Amino acid sequence: MRLKSSAYWWCQLGGWLFYSLTWVFFAYLFEQKYTNIFYSRLALQVISGLVFTHLLRDLLIRFNLRPPTQKQKWGQLALVIILLCIVFNFVNSIVVEWLRLYDPAKKISVLKRFWSNLIFDSPLIFIWTCIYFIWHYVELGRKTEVQKVKLETLVKELELKTIKSHINPHFIFNALNSIRALVDENPDRARTAITELSNILRSSMQSEKLELTPLEKELDIVKDYLALEYIRFEDRLQVEYDIDEDTLDQPVPPMMLQMLVENAIKHGIGRQKEGGVVRVISDFKDNHHELTVQNTGHISGDLDFLHDGFGINSTRNRLKILFGGRASFEIHDLPGKDMVEAVVKLPIKDM
Repeated sequence: MRLKSSAYWWCQLGGWLFYSLTWVFFAYLFEQKYTNIFYSRLALQVISGLVFTHLLRDLLIRFNLRPPTQKQKWGQLALVIILLCIVFNFVNSIVVEWLRLYDPAKKISVLKRFWSNLIFDSPLIFIWTCIYFIWHYVELGRKTEVQKVKLETLVKELELKTIKSHINPHFIFNALNSIRALVDENPDRARTAITELSNILRSSMQSEKLELTPLEKELDIVKDYLALEYIRFEDRLQVEYDIDEDTLDQPVPPMMLQMLVENAIKHGIGRQKEGGVVRVISDFKDNHHELTVQNTGHISGDLDFLHDGFGINSTRNRLKILFGGRASFEIHDLPGKDMVEAVVKLPIKDM
């Protein structure tokens, strides 16, 4: 508030100083005489202008006439400005007469001086009002833009939190189902699976508060998850990594790669009697960071998975929220191969 008040007074003083210097400049340009009356009248004009425009500002605030002005208050605004112009010029006329700031050879009555001032000096008040309103409209536009950005940021955070709130339960339930299948069959392996799950949960809880996390940390979660799934699938699950080490510090959405791998297991390997391979690839291609998850299987007969699958939809939504049009996601069958490929393209972080 203090900063705004300071800016207001600097604008007031600067504006009226500019007005007075303009008069001096034109007087010099047209070779008019610089008399004591000229400077005194100019000083009176500046001082009264400061006082009455500040009074006008207080009236606009008091009667709630500042921009944006409501339609029904434009009449009140016009009335306030007209009355203030009358008082402004009347006071100036009286003070000029009282201080005798005029050429005795060209003396006119107070009434004539008032009407002359009303015609020629009133535009000062109107110009000041226009500048005041323009300032407030610009300020209002700036605040609206800032509020819009804040609102978009808030919506983005809420959307991300909503997605994340679904990610962890979705993952946990699947992992617990895997462990449940081992409890009676192989208790020792079940205990190992619980340890693996605790490692995954610890990592996911640390990354839950972040919008982005380094790929290296995401890969640690994926490796723990695949180790957990290997206990269930044993030799039916083959895992391959093809990771460019230069991509390890690239930012990726937390749990996104894990979810794509989870989908590869659930919709791919889990439906193959002989099992299959899950391949994770990370590389730089065409000025972007490309993350690829390949798995044995096909999606041609599983169209509902493409349109309604939680992992697919959450991946698309998160990429759109975080990167807009700078990131993309697609999933398709590899031509001529019994393989499905999910590809995420992300913008490269500046080194």
